[in-house]
Amino acid sequence: MDEKRMNAEEEKVIDNIGEKEDINATEREENSTASEQNQMNEQLSSSNLDKEEEQGTISTKPNNPKRKKSFMKGLASNVTVGVISSLLTVSIVSYTGLPDFHDGEDSGIQVEESSELNLQGATDTIYTSTFQQTDESTIADIVEEVSPAIVGVVNLQQVQDRFNMETEEVESGSGSGVIFYKDDDYGYIITNNHVIEDASVVEVSLYNGNQVEAEIVGADALTDLAVLRIDEQYVDKVATFGDSSALRTGDEVIAIGNPLGLEFSRTVTQGIISGTERNITVETSAGEWELTVLQTDAAINPGNSGGALINSQGEVIGINSLKIAETDVEGIGFAIPSNDVLPIAEELMENGSIKRAYLGVQLYNVSEIAQFYRQNLVGSLETGVFITGVENGSPADVAGLQENDVIVAIDDEEIETATDLRKYLYQYVEPGEKITLTIYRDGQEESITVQTAEN
Repeated sequence: MDEKRMNAEEEKVIDNIGEKEDINATEREENSTASEQNQMNEQLSSSNLDKEEEQGTISTKPNNPKRKKSFMKGLASNVTVGVISSLLTVSIVSYTGLPDFHDGEDSGIQVEESSELNLQGATDTIYTSTFQQTDESTIADIVEEVSPAIVGVVNLQQVQDRFNMETEEVESGSGSGVIFYKDDDYGYIITNNHVIEDASVVEVSLYNGNQVEAEIVGADALTDLAVLRIDEQYVDKVATFGDSSALRTGDEVIAIGNPLGLEFSRTVTQGIISGTERNITVETSAGEWELTVLQTDAAINPGNSGGALINSQGEVIGINSLKIAETDVEGIGFAIPSNDVLPIAEELMENGSIKRAYLGVQLYNVSEIAQFYRQNLVGSLETGVFITGVENGSPADVAGLQENDVIVAIDDEEIETATDLRKYLYQYVEPGEKITLTIYRDGQEESITVQTAEN
């Protein structure tokens, strides 16, 4: 009996233990299920949050996201561009009236203090930019606004067939131009002189692809600028010129032109102003001259000459002119600042040329004479301008200047090079004005007064 009772109690204990184990297992399963359910809920919650953020219903980002950066900030500068002729002609150009090509409230573009030339069209239309620069403006916006005023310029020259002796007009070169003014009769285009030089016919390629013949109004090798005109019916857009004197190094710019011909017409490149008032010496059709220009790294290739350098307001602040083309040089281009372009353009529109004083001498820098010859020619002089020729009947001839004379000063201003001579005359001497030259002749210093003439 005792054994049976003990066995029964043991079985009861074992049964209780089994029930507890079953209960614990069930609890573990329930806990595991609850844990998995919590994880699923968290994942679903996270997924819904992400979706809501993507849909914009919930945002964890700031309420004031950054606005797009504007394409650029302002620009400008001053420039003088030119060349020496084989018989030196010199002057200061007196700009009695400049067309106001900037935005204004007047009824048209007017010339101040001048009654000889009125650039205000009879239509009383203000040819200024309608483009409104905003923080959201892009390069594409600016290009779209300005491009219709950019043209291709083709230089056609007559060539004689050596077999049948007939002549035909063939393309000698091409460049770019900018429509800068329009009146009731014509649209006026500014370009580089070297683009249209020696052309028998000049053609202009318009924004819509049409080509029309252009007339040369005036050209100037010294400044490397020329003005063309076409019938006003072909002009839909006139570019606005900005103030280049506000230019800062680092300002962003874009260049529009026709590199490598009309096949790549209105190509757009972007860069910055790398320098303002860079002085470089270049060879032009009329000789060597020192230029003061804007430097930019915006690509300026053959065919871009005469095209526009543009600021963030869609204003032309330079006329692309030169590029240093060497295998080891990249990203150095030059442009004539707008503040120098406009007065020259007005002078060319009014007179067809730039009036300058005339001396009638051929010059050579003393510093460039080989040392072997220098002693016999100029003695101990190290600087100055050596006269290699005097034109008969010229102001220099009348005043008594001779070959082998060395000019060392003008009006007591020291002259070391032909560039110094030209700069002084262009800036301070008007045609017909008298100047005093200090010269060395046969080793002796002399003073000679010369009355300049108009070229």
